[in-house]
Amino acid sequence: MKNVNVALVRLLQFVIFVVFTFVVLVYFSALLILPLDFAILFIKLLGVFGLNGMISAAIAVPLVGFLGWLVYKTPGLGTLLVNIGMDLVTAGKERVKDFDKIVETVKSA
Repeated sequence: MKNVNVALVRLLQFVIFVVFTFVVLVYFSALLILPLDFAILFIKLLGVFGLNGMISAAIAVPLVGFLGWLVYKTPGLGTLLVNIGMDLVTAGKERVKDFDKIVETVKSA
């Protein structure tokens, strides 16, 4: 029965690892995809005003670059966004390591 309990704890540990890995990947992917989404939205918005895709892209991409530059120039904002992601990584690592203590308790019982 002890081996079954250890296997269940290891399974839950793996599930928690996968969940935190997914959350971290989604967070950093969102940071990368958000400017691209802004560019697409600006291109569609300019298309509503009758500009074709090439002209809209020529206007929207520098506009998104300018918004990215404003975020970069905002003191501490870029560092804060990266630190939030790193806190997610640290929290996930700690939660996965917590399961090792539970495994040791189950093995010794």
